[in-house]
Amino acid sequence: MKIIYLIRHAKSDKDNPKLSDIEQILSQKGIDDAHLIRAQLIKLNSNPEIILCSTSKRTKETFEIIYQQETNTIFDSSIYQSSLNYLIFLINSLPNQYNEVAIIGHHPGVTLLANYLTDDVMDFIPTCGVVKIELEIDDWKEIVQGIGNKKYFISPKAFI
Repeated sequence: MKIIYLIRHAKSDKDNPKLSDIEQILSQKGIDDAHLIRAQLIKLNSNPEIILCSTSKRTKETFEIIYQQETNTIFDSSIYQSSLNYLIFLINSLPNQYNEVAIIGHHPGVTLLANYLTDDVMDFIPTCGVVKIELEIDDWKEIVQGIGNKKYFISPKAFI
């Protein structure tokens, strides 16, 4: 069995017009939400063996808060504005020694991937939302549409 955690970055601070979108940092709410989600993921025994993370400032900050321990992490600039096909390509490229992966990215990419992998349709994964998907496969290349089972969806709003 393989497991994917799809995580949308926490809320960014859009108040600085001098920063481009990729340079936007987390707002205080985003920081607080990321700490809240970290605590929930610890309770849920989330322990990805590898993390694929966008190189945008806000996704890196989200990663640093949620996964404070050393982890095998790949920062990929193409996740920033990735297509569904690119995210599938990344997953297909994972070595099979890894059974649990987290992807920290953006809307609409993570939402499109969640909808592709499961039969549950989500309009969008909110900021700092997490979807855990279990896949009854042994090889990351076996991913096809609808193969996943959504185990849970959590977001900061559920815990406030």
